[in-house]
Amino acid sequence: MVMKIFTSFIFILIIYSISFALPTPDLDLNTLTIKVVDSKTKKLIPSRVYLSDSNGKHYFAQSVSTQGKAIKYEKTNWSNKSSFEFHTSISAHPAKFQIPPGKYVLTVERGKEYFTNTLELEVMKDQELTVHLKRWIDMNSKGWYSGETHVHRTIAELPTLVQVENLNAAFPLPYWVTKSGLSPTLGDKSLPKDATGKRIHVDATHVIHPRNTEYEIFSVGKKSHTLGAVFIINHKEPLTLTAPPVRPIAEEVRRQGALLELDKHNWPWSMAIVPIMNVDLYELANNHHWRTEFAFKNFAEKPAPYMNIETDGKGFSEKGWTDFGFQNYYALLNCGFRMRPTAGSASGVHPVPLGFGRVYVHLDKPFTIDRWLEGLNKGQSFVTTGPMLECKLNGEYPGGIFKFDKNNKKGWNLEMVSTSSSPVSGIEIIRNGRLIMIIDPQFEKTPEGAFRFQTDLQIHPTQSTWYAVRTWQKLPNNRWRFAHSAPFHIQVGDTKVHPRKVELDYLIQRVQSQIDRSRGIISTEALKEYEEALKIYKAIPTKG
Repeated sequence: MVMKIFTSFIFILIIYSISFALPTPDLDLNTLTIKVVDSKTKKLIPSRVYLSDSNGKHYFAQSVSTQGKAIKYEKTNWSNKSSFEFHTSISAHPAKFQIPPGKYVLTVERGKEYFTNTLELEVMKDQELTVHLKRWIDMNSKGWYSGETHVHRTIAELPTLVQVENLNAAFPLPYWVTKSGLSPTLGDKSLPKDATGKRIHVDATHVIHPRNTEYEIFSVGKKSHTLGAVFIINHKEPLTLTAPPVRPIAEEVRRQGALLELDKHNWPWSMAIVPIMNVDLYELANNHHWRTEFAFKNFAEKPAPYMNIETDGKGFSEKGWTDFGFQNYYALLNCGFRMRPTAGSASGVHPVPLGFGRVYVHLDKPFTIDRWLEGLNKGQSFVTTGPMLECKLNGEYPGGIFKFDKNNKKGWNLEMVSTSSSPVSGIEIIRNGRLIMIIDPQFEKTPEGAFRFQTDLQIHPTQSTWYAVRTWQKLPNNRWRFAHSAPFHIQVGDTKVHPRKVELDYLIQRVQSQIDRSRGIISTEALKEYEEALKIYKAIPTKG
């Protein structure tokens, strides 16, 4: 009898223990099914969705359709846990969340050209929801096509992601090396590569070019010695050269008809490689610009005192970091290095959506990836993390050289149109790197609900100069978005633009410091490149 009671007790105990070990049954979860549609066409569209509960826990969606895609993205910055990006990219199909009863915040976005839609929900049972996204501008209809040249997402993910973000041109960097002496084809950080390098035409206006390379050197030999990063965009054959030195790489890039892009301006080697490689592109919207909280407050080389960069007690503010990039770019332009602006997010590494910073290129003919690359290389462009900015000089978009006759009494007309989802603080005119004017916006509301401001300015240059236009958009919590045009280069006779002495001194100091820290570490050939860069800068005349 005692044995029977003991056996029954053990049996009950086992059943009780198993009940705790089993997963929570689905009956405890509700299914939230969402359909994201364009508010005008009522058609399903791809989108990026965020869902969090009242405790700040984040949830990820699954596609309802066997034909659909739902790509989870979960990244937190390694130095600042408040900087995170948790979302699901869903194709143009219904998607579902499996969630416990409770209160939630659902946020849905698509690229840059749609208003964000944020909804507060109470989900106590299975629920279906249609979310409408309203488009506030259609840039393709105006001849502008977006892209980004700093992508670390996999080739398999990108066909869905470029549609979710409405990104017309994407350039992933599957070849990625961080050690000197190592070929990119054997790169220690390389992603799964497309064997053929053939372009992926998702549709007529969304194309992926999968053969690009990043040299991001953190060690030389066996010694930790950060140099920095440079990208090769649109090369035809895999690159086998190692870095440093960098001139042989530049020569091979030219042979292949590819483009060289400077990553962030303040890597240690950045200012030295610009004159040696004759770099084409400058990442004006770089991979430290995020949708989430700005984190890299003390990154790499410091700005010059003349720049008066804004800080917040912990290092760069978000606006200060952006301004640092602008002013470094202006100094290079004044030295005659006419780099064209571009943008990149490094999505796949950082907590940021694909295409958060992007470059728009204007095309007079229908979109192709080759036309887009040609326009990017000419500088028919603007970069943005939010607002749209269309500029013309005497009816022409930036790109190329504008020749001005000193006898022209009428002058030239600089036309500017800013359109944004929320108001910008003004339109700023930059001439030869100096802020010369801020135009207070007089907005008109577009039929789509955007804020549009159009103005023009008569200019009468008496010597060679360049102009650029930028806007700032302030968001809650002191967050900033911006747009920046490519420069308009104006040639007057045989005069030239010269840097200010403080600008040139800054660039010289940057190179000299790298020569000093690199002796005995990098090769003699690489050190000679630095010394040559120093000579190039020192030979540039200043204007005082």
